[in-house]
Amino acid sequence: MIEVIGLTRRFGRSAAVDDLSFTVAPGKITGFLGPNGAGKTTTMRIILGLDRPTSGRATVNGVPYRTLARPLTHVGALLDASAVQGGRRAEQHLRWLARTNGIPSTRIGGLLELVGLGEAGRQRVGAFSLGMKQRLGLAATLLGDPEALLLDEPLNGLDPEGIRWMRGLLKSLAAEGRTVLVSSHLMHEMAVTADHLIVIGRGRLLADTEMTRFVRPGRSLEDTFMDVIGSAS
Repeated sequence: MIEVIGLTRRFGRSAAVDDLSFTVAPGKITGFLGPNGAGKTTTMRIILGLDRPTSGRATVNGVPYRTLARPLTHVGALLDASAVQGGRRAEQHLRWLARTNGIPSTRIGGLLELVGLGEAGRQRVGAFSLGMKQRLGLAATLLGDPEALLLDEPLNGLDPEGIRWMRGLLKSLAAEGRTVLVSSHLMHEMAVTADHLIVIGRGRLLADTEMTRFVRPGRSLEDTFMDVIGSAS
């Protein structure tokens, strides 16, 4: 379980996240929605210990990410698929991550096959397309067989076949009882993928509810989202 409690992050006089609280429960896909600049990425960075809050806290299974031993075995994250050393081969990248967290390298081959990069393991990442980098990032996310997954715009660069594949994989991971938090601007995809929604605007919580309660009959997720954001503005 991921918990965000009274989280605030200020940059000077501006609040990127403003007294934000929510819980991401296991066994379902939680969509994390908001317009550009709403504070989604900042919130995820704080959950992962990459940024410090001005006040409040974020925990994974009751403890801050920074205190986790071998964190990749508890939490897998994909925030920026392009943030990989281009000179490394895909297999080398995963091997290095595995070594830092005491994860058996025997998992690497199977994960590359799972994400569709079985024949690209020896290729240098700098030659990968964005979609291939997303797949490699997902392999890194799953490397430690974590209980919780945080994915920021994981569909970027994927073709329709890749998007369908990602959707099925996320659903299967949630069905295994994992906690899955997905940030995306693709409303039509979130509408068929997410079970629960957390919507924020200007760093504040606007909605925390089941998908079926958020979207009224005859309305689309995009329509309802725009109504909520417009009312908040």
